[in-house]
Parts: sequence; C-alpha cells; structure tokens
Amino acid sequence: MKGNQTTVVTEFLFSGFPQFEDGGLLFFIPLFVIYMFIVTGNLTVVFAVRMDSRLHNPMYNFISIFSFLEIWYTTATIPKMLSNLISKQRTISMTGCLLQMYFFHSLGNSEGILLTTMAVDRHIAICIPLRYPTIMTPQLCAQLSTGSCIFGFLVLLPEIAWISTLPFCGPNQIHQIFCDFEPVLRLACTDTSMILVEDVIHAVAIIFSVLDYYQFLPSKVRRKAFSTCGAHLAVFFHVLRQCFPSCTLRFSATFPPILDTAFALILRNKDMKIAIKKLLCS
Repeated sequence: MKGNQTTVVTEFLFSGFPQFEDGGLLFFIPLFVIYMFIVTGNLTVVFAVRMDSRLHNPMYNFISIFSFLEIWYTTATIPKMLSNLISKQRTISMTGCLLQMYFFHSLGNSEGILLTTMAVDRHIAICIPLRYPTIMTPQLCAQLSTGSCIFGFLVLLPEIAWISTLPFCGPNQIHQIFCDFEPVLRLACTDTSMILVEDVIHAVAIIFSVLDYYQFLPSKVRRKAFSTCGAHLAVFFHVLRQCFPSCTLRFSATFPPILDTAFALILRNKDMKIAIKKLLCS
C-alpha cells in the first residue's frame, strides 16, 4: 500500500469508453460524422464571410472568428476520443492531459468572451444605430477579437501551471471521456478544493456580468433586442458547459453543434444563407 502511494503517475487511463467489441464502433461512426460536420460547416462559414463583400462588417466578422475557434475547440477533444474508441490503449500522458485541458477551456473561454462581444455589438447597433459605424470601426473589431482570444488563453495559464505541480500518486483512472479539471483534480494526492471554489466564483461572476448587459437595455428596445440577439442567450449554455463540466461534460463535448451559436445565427440570417449557397455553387 505504501509503495502504491509513492508511485508517480505519468499517464492517465480513460475508463468512460466502451470496449470496441462491446459496441465502440457504434459510437465511433456517429461521432466521426458529427466532427466532420462541425469542421466542414464552420470552415464554410469562415470562407463565406471572407469571400462575400456584403458580409464584411463587424457582426459577420465575429461570427467567422467564432466558427474558426469552434473548429479548434472540438479538435481539442474529439480526435482523441475517436482514437480511444478504436484503440485498446486508452491512455494519455500527463503533458497531453494538461494541454488538452488548457486548449479545451482556453478556446471555450475565448468563445464565451467573443459571444459577449457580439452581444455588445448588437446592443450598440440597436440602441444607437446612427453612431454604430463610428463606434464599431474595423480597428476596434480587430482589437476586440484579438483581445478575446488573448484573454481567453491567458486567464487559464496560472491554473494549469498550478495543476502541473500537483503530486499524482495513483490511481490514474479518469472516469470521463477526456481530461477535464474536476476528474483530474480528484486524482491529486493533495487538497484541491480551493481551485474548485475559485471556478464556481468565476462562473457566477461571468453569469452576472452577462445578466447586467441585458439590464442595461432601454425598456422600449428590450423586446427588439431580445428578438435580434436571442441566439446570444446560448452564451449561458456555453458558460455553464465551461464552468460546470460535471453537469454538461458528456453532452457538450460530443454534440457541440446543437448549442453552436454560430449555426443559430446563420439559420436566422438571409445574407449568410445566400453567401453560403453562392460559395457552394461556385
């Protein structure tokens, strides 16, 4: 027992996958199709926005960046999940696990911040439309997009660096389908409750900040804003799946397009539909 406690864990074993002979292929095929749908769909959005001059404005620029981030957000987890479904060795190195957590949550945070930026963009367009072109300049849009990505990637660096210093002395089984904070921290041989409390406080702060945005809307334009920006309510689901992975981890990781705000916006937008049809038919 004492020897097991001093064993240093260098890799983790995923125990949330079915064996290949027990139906792993049945999960592999639909998940692969979903992943290809995500990549193809989001790439189509990116190229449609870049190639159609009518879509060269802040709203569509934010949508294209969101679609680009969504590709990498799903790529951080699904390819490894597909590999584990058809492989007998369902392990990941300590470094690989830390990188997966970092990129998954950093990209997710960047998307969440970008969604909030998109909501603010629609707020300005609805409430002060005459000043909108002078406020949302191409330079400001570029700064907001870049800032969303930089902040999303920087905010998690201290947390990941701290986790990398934790002692892991066994067991090494992660009862999930990919590396995430909660299942990994459970395996640490020290108290990690403070970082979980910090995540909950962070989640509550983000949710209240988004709620404050809707409270700032004037009452007479609130209904119009809600109709126009209704798709942005998905930011709440997005924040929840980042901050409370134990509740939404399996669903959001495997079926992200169902809650994909970019697709929600596209399905409501005639200009985007025309641009995509033009791109596919050219």
